[in-house]
Amino acid sequence: MNKFLKRGIAAALLGSMALGLTACGSSGKDESTGKGHLVFQIWDQGQKAGMEKVAEAYTEKNSDVTIEVQAVGWDEYWTKLEASATSNSMPDIFWMHSNQIYKYADNGILADCSELVDEADYSEISVENAKGSDGKLYGVPKDKDIIGLLYSKEFFDEAKVEYPNENWTWDDLEKASEQIYKETGKYGYMAYSHDQIGYWNFVYQNGGQILNEDGTKAEYTEKATTDAIKYYTGLQEKEWCPTQDVFANTAAPELFFSGKGAMYYAGNWDLVNLCTTYPDMNGKWDVAVLPKCPDPENGDGRASISNSVSYATAAKGKNKELAMDFLKFLGSEEGQRIQGESGAAIPAYNGLEETWVKTFADNGYELSVENLIDMFDYSVKYVNNPSRPSWEPKVEQTMLDIYAGNVTVDEGIEKMQKLVTEAIEEN
Repeated sequence: MNKFLKRGIAAALLGSMALGLTACGSSGKDESTGKGHLVFQIWDQGQKAGMEKVAEAYTEKNSDVTIEVQAVGWDEYWTKLEASATSNSMPDIFWMHSNQIYKYADNGILADCSELVDEADYSEISVENAKGSDGKLYGVPKDKDIIGLLYSKEFFDEAKVEYPNENWTWDDLEKASEQIYKETGKYGYMAYSHDQIGYWNFVYQNGGQILNEDGTKAEYTEKATTDAIKYYTGLQEKEWCPTQDVFANTAAPELFFSGKGAMYYAGNWDLVNLCTTYPDMNGKWDVAVLPKCPDPENGDGRASISNSVSYATAAKGKNKELAMDFLKFLGSEEGQRIQGESGAAIPAYNGLEETWVKTFADNGYELSVENLIDMFDYSVKYVNNPSRPSWEPKVEQTMLDIYAGNVTVDEGIEKMQKLVTEAIEEN
């Protein structure tokens, strides 16, 4: 059982309704107006406007309901959610990340949303990421994401290198990086330490795995996985790639948009924010599909890690009936379309990808985001299992130890295999 549950969450769920607490102190029935009031909590300020548009569409149909969207930072979000879970004062509606779904679903915190969802309507990855260990849906699929290659048109033009395309391989990535560094003195591809936006893509492109299919076994020491990790960590040794010490002081997006680097991997969820944050860079950069492995151990060399978020509500929430109705709308074709048209995220609902793509052209953003949609054909589900909260930070630290030279790559890989194996056995 998770440590925060040991400190009283089970008791809270069984009996603390008598405390009379409401989500964030503001949900429930407004006695002065008689209207239902829902608190909707998210962790991304950049998506707040989009979520408010969906909420407005719902309240237009339900005039006796008001919905307050609260956006807090990632770390604060999970601290607050855990605290509210222990005191039975969770928000009425909240986002649930696949990193946390098992922790909350498997311990009875989340409401079963299976009856609200026709799984055939949504991306398979989005559906699977909303399930607990028992196979039931504890969230309504919200979106799906994908990883792309961001590149500077200016540096490519200056170095006389052709822009990345669907035929690019790791070799092309290296050659372009070397040429750009030679001609401009700027970094080429910036390979920072990260799982979903970094080395996982290389592992799966090479035909490797981090976990086996059902998440019950670590696969770090398998040859395809080992070779890919060695390749990715080895990029730091290239003169055109920043070291992790550089990234510790300046993140890849800052290096890129300050004109110090030509390429890096990013999630589609960052793109609208980048367009609005750096308006003067419009037309000077673009996004392409990920380069493929030129000689994979297995498969065709293509992969891009795809994750998703779901909408959830508490199993014993004070406004559960109303929250469930709003959840149903959030997952409807109408609700998902509004989300896509706001540019907030790529809808999980099948066939609505173009609503998100169109947002960029409508706002004058010169990005080839349709390239990203093509990658869903060979996307790979985000690596996850019930013990991930235990092993993930330890694996991340081990990767940093490899980069720092505190352990060899082989020693680090063996350690990661052991860490994940032990976490699975202990779960």
